[in-house]
Amino acid sequence: MDTVRWGIIGVGDVTEAKSGPGFQRAAGSELVAVMRRSPGMAQDYAARHGVPRWYSDADALIHDPEVDAVYVATPPDSHADYAIRVARAGKPVYVEKPMARTAAECRAMIDASASAHAPLFVAYYRRAMPRFVQAAEVAHADLGELRTVTVRLRRPAAQDAALPWRLDPAVAGGGLFVDLASHTLDWLDHALGPLGDVHGVATHPLAGPGSAETSVAASFRIGDITGTGSWDFASDGVEDLIEIGGTAGTLRLSSFGTEPLQLTRGATTTTIEAPYPDVVQQPLIQQIVDHLTGRGSTPVSTGATALRTATVVDTVLAGYRAEHGIRFV
Repeated sequence: MDTVRWGIIGVGDVTEAKSGPGFQRAAGSELVAVMRRSPGMAQDYAARHGVPRWYSDADALIHDPEVDAVYVATPPDSHADYAIRVARAGKPVYVEKPMARTAAECRAMIDASASAHAPLFVAYYRRAMPRFVQAAEVAHADLGELRTVTVRLRRPAAQDAALPWRLDPAVAGGGLFVDLASHTLDWLDHALGPLGDVHGVATHPLAGPGSAETSVAASFRIGDITGTGSWDFASDGVEDLIEIGGTAGTLRLSSFGTEPLQLTRGATTTTIEAPYPDVVQQPLIQQIVDHLTGRGSTPVSTGATALRTATVVDTVLAGYRAEHGIRFV
């Protein structure tokens, strides 16, 4: 095909700026249909973004003959269901992150994709963002032998009277560790290599037994690199740090900020500008479009790579989920 005609299932907040415009701006790509269960909201999104068709039924969009590929942007508890339905229709599917609530759900999605010979991609878009591509290049070129990785993320507690779905384990698979830490863990997998020898502990439920974890610590290895991480989502302060250390220097950056990268070698610290693109998912969307139209190689974020991240998250949260009776059917 020369042009990929996209449909979106679930036009919520993430599609307004982070992803949706990317399907319209990418070369060889068009956004032709959107779906949301509320007809009024689907129609409103289509009108505001100049999308020709809207649906309130997912299967109608999936089986629209003028939709070549589908982006699933619903909460994680429905990712597997929709992705499998798209695969069975023989169409490529691009799924929001996290890929699903558990690694088991991810495997079911991969199996359906393989059976239908329909590609499966996942929106771990930092793998393709220039900022993080540059950070990986600096780490390998300027730090000597890589030895350590440290991750820290601290944020104050959520103040919402009614907890959003991202903080409901039944919907999201966990709390903000699943939603946010997965981005960082996935980028480390891409930049440095798959994480192994993973151990973790989670504590401090957000709203009593069975609710989302708010304090998480983990250790891991990436080859001979030792790694540690800590995440606190009820902190008195704010911190966002990835620190990669080697025999010749140290690289510091954030997972979610836009400040320059910091490279320290000896007594000298150099700042490296590395801004975000206007539409953060567009570089990855362009990779996917180029692949589907035969103009590029396999994109950097697939079901297979996202499964590794889901497995790490499962391992870290296994004890907490067992303790709090958090199960997924």
